[in-house]
Amino acid sequence: MKKIFFILIIISTATTCFAQSLYVKTFGTNKSKPIIFLHGGPGYNCASFESTTAQRLADSGFFVIVYDRRGEGRSTDKQATYDFRQTFEDLDNIYKTYSLKQASLIGHSFGGIVATLFADAYPKKVNNIFLVGAPVSLQETYKNIIARCEDIYQKKKDSINLYYINLLKTMDTASLEYSTYCFGHAMQNGFYSAPKLSDETKAIYAMMRKDTLAKYASQMTADAPAGFWKKEHYTTIDLTNPIKKLLKSKINIYGLYGKNDGLYSLQQVEKLSEILGAQHMAYLDNCSHSVFIDQQTIFIDKLISWTKP
Repeated sequence: MKKIFFILIIISTATTCFAQSLYVKTFGTNKSKPIIFLHGGPGYNCASFESTTAQRLADSGFFVIVYDRRGEGRSTDKQATYDFRQTFEDLDNIYKTYSLKQASLIGHSFGGIVATLFADAYPKKVNNIFLVGAPVSLQETYKNIIARCEDIYQKKKDSINLYYINLLKTMDTASLEYSTYCFGHAMQNGFYSAPKLSDETKAIYAMMRKDTLAKYASQMTADAPAGFWKKEHYTTIDLTNPIKKLLKSKINIYGLYGKNDGLYSLQQVEKLSEILGAQHMAYLDNCSHSVFIDQQTIFIDKLISWTKP
């Protein structure tokens, strides 16, 4: 059973009071284990997970909540501040709406940053964090993207793109422009897709393309990246210490990454595995950034086994 809600959140300040509707959709029964999906970005939405994986995860014994962050996707709001304070308040209000004392968080890509920092702010509300294709250090990720792209361009003798890579190396690595160009090169070189997919995965992608949600899956809200960069300087965030702190607080953290995800090097994945423990990591073949689609069965099986009492 799935339900769609627009949660009305009242935000009060010294001078104003306004209502904000967040796009929220639930799957399954609220008597099942609660798990909240946090999408990537900044600027994307939950449509790809909502379309492909949420119902199947609910059928496996979870109460699944997906939502678009304020000012992103279908949660339009011209007064969105694009900072973690407001982001955490909205997520906390979802907890209150569904009377959740604790929940597991699936943090996909940038959503992994949101999940980790929310747990640091509200440790008693989170029992499990699943980092799914999520960056631990964005600066390391940018360096990896540049190194991989440079190697590709050298092998192709692509002098034009090698020229742009050299320009990229001279930029301020904390700037939004640097981040944007890095991810642009990553997309240009197919870093977000696996070259070989199973028949099951091909069928999931085909189904998603026919879904009415497909139009959202490829959309990006332009204001969010600039807003989060201005307010939070997110391009320099490193989650290493927050993750270690949460582990000491007995919060379970797990990682699910694809071997074909060009954003992350093997060394980055191994470094995270050393922190979390090998039994808390899944590094999957024939899988890129969208782990929950590329290896959906393994993804769900891991969540089931990792959340057993």
